[in-house]
Amino acid sequence: MSRPFAMSTATGNAVVVDRVTKEFGEAKQHRWSRPFRRAAAQSQAAEKKRVVAIDEISLTIRENEIYGVLGANGSGKSTLIRLISTLLIPDRGHVTVFGYDVVREEAQVKRLINRVSVEASFFKKLSPLENLSYAVRLYGLDGTRSRPAMTRVLRELGIDEDRLNRPLEEMSRGMQQKVAIARAFLTSPVLLLLDEPTTGLDPRSKRDVQQFVRRLRDSHGATILLTTHDMEEADALCERIAILHRGRIVIEATPADLKARAATAAQPTPSLEDAFMHFTGQPVADEEEAVAV
Repeated sequence: MSRPFAMSTATGNAVVVDRVTKEFGEAKQHRWSRPFRRAAAQSQAAEKKRVVAIDEISLTIRENEIYGVLGANGSGKSTLIRLISTLLIPDRGHVTVFGYDVVREEAQVKRLINRVSVEASFFKKLSPLENLSYAVRLYGLDGTRSRPAMTRVLRELGIDEDRLNRPLEEMSRGMQQKVAIARAFLTSPVLLLLDEPTTGLDPRSKRDVQQFVRRLRDSHGATILLTTHDMEEADALCERIAILHRGRIVIEATPADLKARAATAAQPTPSLEDAFMHFTGQPVADEEEAVAV
């Protein structure tokens, strides 16, 4: 049985991230002279360098809000999404989703969320409808009864009827990403986590996805967390934005406030990308990290 999109808490908060830290270990490299290499092998293998992906982050996402997280590659955006979606456990701090703790009440949280990442996974030999039928059955829904909804959602995302029964491997990445968003929608999440969902899409596919995200929030009351590299997308969709830099939130505000705070005499009307560079000192695509975060 499908659950309703709308859900409410006494506080009005959908997600609360409270002083959360997440670290990863990475083998530390050394250069040893030949006589010492064998003696040092064991200690080198044991020695670890700790990479702090998320560093004492706190944020609150309100119910029925589209909340954006901007950050360069390696800033911690995807790690934050994985912590909220129960795929990672915080080293310190707490995360709650509609009042449920993501560690102690993982099962309840999973029933409320769905996630779309930049690299969606499918059965490529199957068609969009076959993939969606399989997905809804995993959530305990009737695939046959859900078929009209599947067709309608795919059409809303710009997938023509003649493509609905073709193998996904014959479709563009943009089309596949639309199917991923349709799959997430059909499970009726009250919290939808979109991790760079339009990266690499053509302009038309990107526009279709963005319009669908707005309809999802406006018509169904879903709360949406969006990470993106697209400044125009963030500016158009998000009510509030947190800028993440080296695992920390450097500023959180509305898009308009971010641009206003970044204004200078030389640049009185900055774009959101200008504001991002103002607060981080770097372009959004910089700062690759050795550990995927």
